[in-house]
Amino acid sequence: MIGRDWAMVGAPNARDLGGLTGADGRRVRAGALIRTPALGRLTDEDLPVLAKLAPACVVDLRDGAEITVAPADRLVGEPRVVHLPVHDAEHPVFTYVSAVLLGHDLDAYAELARQGTAEAMAEIYRWFVTGRAARVGFASAVRLAAGAENLPLLYHCSAGKDRTGWLTVILLTALGVDEASIRAEYLRNNPLTDSLRAVIVEAMRRRQPNLDVDAVLPVLQARPEYLDAGYQEVRRVHGSFDGYLRDGLGLDDGVLTALRAQLLE
Repeated sequence: MIGRDWAMVGAPNARDLGGLTGADGRRVRAGALIRTPALGRLTDEDLPVLAKLAPACVVDLRDGAEITVAPADRLVGEPRVVHLPVHDAEHPVFTYVSAVLLGHDLDAYAELARQGTAEAMAEIYRWFVTGRAARVGFASAVRLAAGAENLPLLYHCSAGKDRTGWLTVILLTALGVDEASIRAEYLRNNPLTDSLRAVIVEAMRRRQPNLDVDAVLPVLQARPEYLDAGYQEVRRVHGSFDGYLRDGLGLDDGVLTALRAQLLE
């Protein structure tokens, strides 16, 4: 069983992770972990849905510069909002992907352009494992999820796909969900955002008549090879996901036990 979609117009890929089977056959609690894109495009009709979710804590994985240029998150009630930026403005891959989306001249990124946008996205997933800001942000988010006072926990980045996706991988793996189920959950992003992706591409075409759609689509999709890159980096650096949780993220048995106690039925 895979969690419920919340079908918000301004957050089409918002969903509940409840129902997935974790450690000892126990299921992830419904309504406790909610993944979404940024909430600035929620409509008035979406707000009662968000009120029903009633997050106690909202984790925002965006960098300050991303938050500044985006519509302000629309929230209901007074959830605790925690900013945990998972971003590196100096990392060439991040700036390359931004340049692709903005239609900028890619001459400064000749080698990355040769490798292709899909490979650049895979490199970002490797950075999720080794980058300092990524390790700090993801570890802090897991610790928040282990606290009853922060549940329900809603977490998001910009599109709710990559940073949000890898944090979901971390949380579900720590809860004992098997890799096949985690992959299926990750890939659900694509059908949920088909219509939105088409709108984004069309808008980019209007701004950039010579748009290279093949260069842009890898940034807008969730692809198995991105997860592969993350998992391979985990094994290369830490030997196993358990090693990554312990040594890469600094999550001890106490945190992981508390996480399961709070989030598994």
